[in-house]
Amino acid sequence: MLSLRLPRGRLGARGVAPATVREFDLALLWSVVVLLLFGLVMVYSASIALPDSRRFETLRTTHHLTRHAFVMLVGVAAATFAFAIPIQRWQKAAPWLFVLGLLLLIAVLIPGIGKVVLGARRWISLGMINLQPSELMKLFVILYAADFAVRKQDRMHEFSKGFLPMAFAVGLVGGLLLLEPDLGAFMVIAAVAMGLLFLGGVSVKLFAGLSATMALLFVSIIWASPWRRERIFAYLDPFDEKNALGKGYQLSHSLIAFGRGEWFGVGLGGSVEKWHYLPEAHTDFLLAVIGEELGFVGVLTVIVLFFWIVRRCFEIGRQAIALDRHFAGLVAQGVGLWIGVQAFINMGVNLGLLPTKGLTLPLMSYGGSAILVNCVSLAIVLRVDWESRKMMRGGKV
Repeated sequence: MLSLRLPRGRLGARGVAPATVREFDLALLWSVVVLLLFGLVMVYSASIALPDSRRFETLRTTHHLTRHAFVMLVGVAAATFAFAIPIQRWQKAAPWLFVLGLLLLIAVLIPGIGKVVLGARRWISLGMINLQPSELMKLFVILYAADFAVRKQDRMHEFSKGFLPMAFAVGLVGGLLLLEPDLGAFMVIAAVAMGLLFLGGVSVKLFAGLSATMALLFVSIIWASPWRRERIFAYLDPFDEKNALGKGYQLSHSLIAFGRGEWFGVGLGGSVEKWHYLPEAHTDFLLAVIGEELGFVGVLTVIVLFFWIVRRCFEIGRQAIALDRHFAGLVAQGVGLWIGVQAFINMGVNLGLLPTKGLTLPLMSYGGSAILVNCVSLAIVLRVDWESRKMMRGGKV
């Protein structure tokens, strides 16, 4: 059986809330909209200096702004389409979407199909948008793991039938991601899959064993790779002369940016670090630019908005499970886990709390596939909420 606790208090005798409810969660929707628009402004601010470098000298100062805005519009359109699809159809499609994700991860490794950027083969070019299969796989794994937990709910406590098949699926995804290489995406997917297994009812002993195994696996991967080991040592002392000019260069300049920002920042557009001192300022290190230009207040605003989104995803999931909609509830909570884990890692890297890892800030950083999949995933959460509220009003979904 699924082990989630059901929400109590305001629920009626049959576990259903009163009929006076809104159509869907406006607070969640507005939090997402604010982060998207905030990200658009900060991406423009962080990328405006890029054309001054040789790598981007052929681009206009508004290049990244227009592309990011275009991707946002595509994301909103895709989200609208995703919201119109009943959750039951998402459940039926979950295994097939997982297989599609695997095929895309294989395709990106094929020369001539996969696009190589800075030594990593992670993208498939589709004209104005570069499709990153690992981003799609984050959503597909959530759908697959939720469906698996529902189908195997009576056997989730068993090693061979409840744990091993999911571990094999995640391991297969991880192996393909490490060939790109994309350890960051593998870490997020593994964390989300483990979280969903725990929420789905896997025994505490199996979960503890899985956690220990995954931790040992990631340590082994890092230790076996000299350049990953160098990142760890650079993270421990980024301002050492050797590290500051090498693997710790990004982190040292990110910390300088936060230091310059202090409480209220130097003002929007006033960042110095984005002028070719801090690499990838518009993607992985966007938070550092926010910290420099808008200070502690700006960073705290971003943290609060992400906290609210994750909280609402879990509340929506709990309400769905209270209505015996277990797949829908696990999907909503899986999306919350994903957004929360990736935002935590990105913020931790920017603030020097975690070793440097190439992960974007959800809903905000420049990146076509990431924004698109973020929008679709949160639209599915809103669909879960909409269907739950419809049921509480006595309707059918």
